[in-house]
Amino acid sequence: MSLPILKAKNLSKNFGGLRAVANVSFDVTPLGVTSIIGPNGAGKTTLFNLLSGLYIPDEGQLLLEDTDITQLSPVQRLACGMARSFQITNLFFDLTVEQNLQLASQKLESWTNLFYATSKSKLALKRAEELIEEFKLEAKKDEPVAFLSHGEQRRLEIAVTMALYPKILLLDEPTQGMSQGDTHNTSELIAELSKTVTILLIEHDVELVMDLSKHVIVMAQGEKIAEGNPHDVRNNPIVQTAYFGETE
Repeated sequence: MSLPILKAKNLSKNFGGLRAVANVSFDVTPLGVTSIIGPNGAGKTTLFNLLSGLYIPDEGQLLLEDTDITQLSPVQRLACGMARSFQITNLFFDLTVEQNLQLASQKLESWTNLFYATSKSKLALKRAEELIEEFKLEAKKDEPVAFLSHGEQRRLEIAVTMALYPKILLLDEPTQGMSQGDTHNTSELIAELSKTVTILLIEHDVELVMDLSKHVIVMAQGEKIAEGNPHDVRNNPIVQTAYFGETE
């Protein structure tokens, strides 16, 4: 069995008297998709914020491979190989697709070239061109992001997160607000990406989660209530009651 690329140990986070995440532990093994699901208010987004460094846990530890990243900032975690997307699209809407990708890739440049104009940043431009091809954005490369459809913007945002060759990619509701067609295309994209990068996913679309995931973690009221392969999770009576609202 593969050693975990990410290991969460007893993560907890309080906001005043509210215990948003309570003693959550799990492992993420390399490649494929591991998904976190649960009803609204389950603590999924708070947990993602703990994993990505937006919040520091009150208790617990987080290891990325052999590195303790518990106290590291999001920028420091990015340097260690962790990238994240957000529920709300986070792009430069006045810039073109290619310019967004060049900016995201700028850190690939040496320190002496880091603050050059993007037109002179050869490594960043090369990476942007690679991502445009990989994510099938050739026809949109010169368009301002504001002119893209919602599905295209989300595709671009995932491309941006891949700019620095992350080891693990945290995707927060990547299909939120998408049409059925865009959701299908994004699902195919995630499945393809998961062959080369480990993906940790929060997603409300249960069918998409069950189709994509090799491992599913279920939360309710800030706690992990179950985990396992999609079949076992779907048929777990505790999960059926807490999440699916049904029992067998």
